[in-house]
Amino acid sequence: MKPARAKRAKATTMKKTTTTRTSSTTAKSGAAASKLIDARIESLGDWRGETLAKIRALIRQAAPDAVEEWKWRGVPVWSDSGIICTGETYKDTVKMTFAKGASLDDPSRLFNSSLDGNTRRAIDVHEGDRIDGTALKALVRAAVALNRAKKAKPTTSWEAKDVAPYLGVMSIM
Repeated sequence: MKPARAKRAKATTMKKTTTTRTSSTTAKSGAAASKLIDARIESLGDWRGETLAKIRALIRQAAPDAVEEWKWRGVPVWSDSGIICTGETYKDTVKMTFAKGASLDDPSRLFNSSLDGNTRRAIDVHEGDRIDGTALKALVRAAVALNRAKKAKPTTSWEAKDVAPYLGVMSIM
């Protein structure tokens, strides 16, 4: 009698399906997102639209390489090597949420919301509030620098030693 052989699991690959939607709920970036943000500013038609436009201009000045995105069912997002901040609009508030705000120095004390969390920090702007453009640009630049620093993580010595033979390098240590 022959011993029973274990059946091999059949390897299957699944094709990732992508769909293209034209609705404003789909995440977009670049020119498409910029047009949606333009439309949001125009549709608000009050102090919130003016405030969002001013915030956007300050972000563009501070981080000219930032990419504008449209996420989470209509939230403007600015990114450079990671999310810098969002620009949410509510009935009585325009909120800028900095994704890694808790890790940023805020000497001008712009952060006035979401202060208890370990990661995010926010700036709530209400009608009549003055925006300190110089301080906000410094905060945006700091957020970009933090994102870029985290993205360009240095390799450890053991990683470099392990990959060196595969790169045709004799010894790098």
